[in-house]
Amino acid sequence: MVSKCLSFHLHHHPHPHSSLTSSIYQNPRLSHFPTTPSQSYTKLTLTPHQSSPSLPRKTCSIFTPMASSQSTPSSKFDEFEPHPSLTNDDLKPTTSHQRTFTWWEMASLWIGLVVGVPSYYLAGSLVDLGMAWWQGIATVVTANIILLIPLVLTGHPGTRYGISFPVLARSSFGIRGAHIPTLLRAFVGCGWYGIETWIGGEAIFLLLPKSIKESTLSQLLPWLGTSPLEFACFIAFWFAQLAIVWKGMEGIRQLEKYSAPILIILTSWFLIWAYVKAGGFGYMLSLSSRLSSSQFWSLFFPSLTANISFWATLALNIPDFTRYARSQTDQVIGHAGLPIFMGAFTFVGLAVTCSTKVIFGRVISNPIQLLGQIGGFSTIILAIFGISLATITTNIAANVVAPANALVNLSPTNFTFRRGAILTALLGIAFQPWRLLKSSESFVYTWLVGYSALLGPIGGIILTDYYLIHRTNLSIKDLYTLSPYGAYYYSGGYNLAAMTALIAGILPVVPGFLQNVGILSSIPDSLVLIYNNAWFFSFFSAGFLYWLLSCLTRKQNRSLPIDPLLPSTN
Repeated sequence: MVSKCLSFHLHHHPHPHSSLTSSIYQNPRLSHFPTTPSQSYTKLTLTPHQSSPSLPRKTCSIFTPMASSQSTPSSKFDEFEPHPSLTNDDLKPTTSHQRTFTWWEMASLWIGLVVGVPSYYLAGSLVDLGMAWWQGIATVVTANIILLIPLVLTGHPGTRYGISFPVLARSSFGIRGAHIPTLLRAFVGCGWYGIETWIGGEAIFLLLPKSIKESTLSQLLPWLGTSPLEFACFIAFWFAQLAIVWKGMEGIRQLEKYSAPILIILTSWFLIWAYVKAGGFGYMLSLSSRLSSSQFWSLFFPSLTANISFWATLALNIPDFTRYARSQTDQVIGHAGLPIFMGAFTFVGLAVTCSTKVIFGRVISNPIQLLGQIGGFSTIILAIFGISLATITTNIAANVVAPANALVNLSPTNFTFRRGAILTALLGIAFQPWRLLKSSESFVYTWLVGYSALLGPIGGIILTDYYLIHRTNLSIKDLYTLSPYGAYYYSGGYNLAAMTALIAGILPVVPGFLQNVGILSSIPDSLVLIYNNAWFFSFFSAGFLYWLLSCLTRKQNRSLPIDPLLPSTN
C-alpha cells in the first residue's frame, strides 16, 4: 500500500563535530541522547580478540560521552556512515509518527487485496478440476491458515525496526546479495501486475458496443494469443492504472482504507442477486467430488501449494506494510482475518458461478462476462466501477510496491518509486497474462505452483536468519553500510550460506516446472512430487540448509546484541 517512507526522524541540536551528526543520521534513536557543545563522542573499537561471541563480527562500535571536545573520528567510524547506494527516502526506517496503521487498517488492506477476480476463481478452479464445493473452499482456507504463520513472523521485523523487505533481506543475504531475493520477488510481482491489468482491460471490453465486440478486431491472432481489441483494452487500462500510481502512494493508502466497506457491499449484492435468481444455492450444494480418493490427494497437495503461493508474495514483502503498524498487536490482529476473508470471498465466487448454471443454463466462471450477461446500463457501470476498484486496490498494494522497492534498493540514486512502478508495468505486458489465465490448469499448475519455488526458499532463509540466527536482534546502522566491518557485509556483500541454500531450494523443483511447460517429456515420480509441493519443499529445505551452514560457520555464535536504539513497539 504505502511504499514511500520519509526521512529519519532527526531531532538533534547543532553540533560542531560532523562525526556526531553522522552518528545521529545513522540511527534516528540516537537523536534522543542529550548532546551539548561540551560533549563529543569517541569510538571504541573492539578487535576480534577482544570481542565476545555475542557481538557483531570484526568490530563493535560503542559511543561514550566524553568531557573533552577535542576528539576526532577515526577512519573506521566514517565507514559506518549510511552509504548513498543503500539509502534514500524510500529505504530509511519509518519514524514513530509514521506508524499510523491500526489493526483495522491492516485488515482493510487484506479486504482490498482479497476482493478481486483472481481470488474469485480459486475455489471454482478446484471444483472445475474435480473437487466437491466444500473441498475447494476448505483447501483455500487451509492454505491461508498455513500461510498466516510465515506472514505474521515476517511482519515482525517490519514493525519492530521500521524497515522494508529489501532492507530486511540484507541481514540474511548480505548488503549486495539482498538484490537477488528482492528482484525474484519483483519478477513475480510484475507477472501479477500483468494479470490484474488484463482483468481490468476485460472490464473495459465489457463496456464496448456489441457491434464492435463482434467485429474483425475481436478475432484471435495466434501469434499474439488474443484479439487486437482485447489487447487494446488491456493497454488502455494499463495507462489508466499507471496514471493513478503516478499520483503517489499516500492517495492509494487512503483508497485502500475507504474501499474496503464498498467492496464488501458490492460483493454482498452480487451474492444476494445470485441467491435470489437461482432460488438458493441448491445446485452448488449438490456438487460432489468427481475424484477417487487417490485422485483427490494427488490434486489436493499441488492445489494447497498453489493457494499458499497465491499470497506467498505478500508473505515475503509484508514488512513493506507492517513497518507502518502502530504495534505488533495491530499487525497480528490485522493479518488474522486473511483466512476468513479468503474463505468468504471464494465461497461467493463459487456460489455465484454455480448459480449461473441454474440462471442461464450454462456455467459462467468469469465474473466480468457474467456481469455483461446480467445486462442493463446501470448494472454495467456498477460492474465496471466494482471491478476497477477491486483490481486497483489489489494491484497497487500487492504488485507495485514490492517491485518498485526492489528497484529502488537496486539503485537508490537512479530509481524512485515512480520509475520503479513504470518498469513494473512494462514488464507486466511482457508476461502476456492472457496466456496465464487461459485455463485453470495453466493458472494453478504453471503460474502459482511454478513461482512458489522462487518464493519458498527466500522465506525459509529470511525467517531462519531472523529468528534462529540473529534471535530477532538486528543492527540498524549495519543495514545501511558497505563497510567491511559491517555485520551484514559477509563476503564482499554476499552471504554465501544464503546463496547456497537458495539455489539448493530451487534446483529440485526445476525439472517439474520444465515438464509442466512442455520442455521435458517425463521426469521421475519423486521430482513430480517435489514440484507438486514446491513451496513446502523449498521453504523447509532451504531454511534447514541455511541453518546448518550457518552453524558450521559458527554464525549463530556471533548474533547481534539487542540494539538499544531500535524503536519500541508492543
